[in-house]
Amino acid sequence: MCKGLVAKKLGMTSMFGPNGQYIPVTVLQVGPCVVTQVKKDETDGYKALQLGYGSKKEKNTNKPLKGHFKKAGDICFETLKEVGVDNPDDYTLGQAIGAEIFAVGEKVNVTGTTKGRGFSGVMKRHGFNGGRMTHGSHSKRTPGSIGCSAWPSKVIKGKRLPGQYGGETKTVRNLEIVDIRPEENLILLKGPLPGSRSGIVTINKVLFA
Repeated sequence: MCKGLVAKKLGMTSMFGPNGQYIPVTVLQVGPCVVTQVKKDETDGYKALQLGYGSKKEKNTNKPLKGHFKKAGDICFETLKEVGVDNPDDYTLGQAIGAEIFAVGEKVNVTGTTKGRGFSGVMKRHGFNGGRMTHGSHSKRTPGSIGCSAWPSKVIKGKRLPGQYGGETKTVRNLEIVDIRPEENLILLKGPLPGSRSGIVTINKVLFA
């Protein structure tokens, strides 16, 4: 069985469960994903499927990728991702895989890229409280003391300081599938996911459920 899919984050909304509970959900458009390459132990040393998601104009695709995509059809894909698979022989080039590999109530792991926030200070990046705002204080949003006077006379490794914030690959684990709408290729997951709207994420089955 295929162990994952590529999806696009459409945004967040909410719904009511069967017992009337209010559930915040993230809506994902899961495809269909097309198999563009089948990787086996004999040829590649591991088992996986390369999935193509989304489409782009042929003029914006370089010649090596055009030749690669023609093996699976006439579509030029915008995103390529690899996912694990138990038996690669069950899949062929050009085969479409959709939300049918998942079930309502199943737990999944979702990997995406967080929103990039640029160079940020310690209050935004690490949640520092900041200094006092009264009596002429000039230490409102600064990190404060960062080192020692004599020994070891250096900034300790791992000290939380201003710097690049966001734009990192993050995985949220054990998210519950609340609803699946195969006719619309939609999956509704409970809770938030990393990334902005229209961001690409990967949904993977939990290895140890």
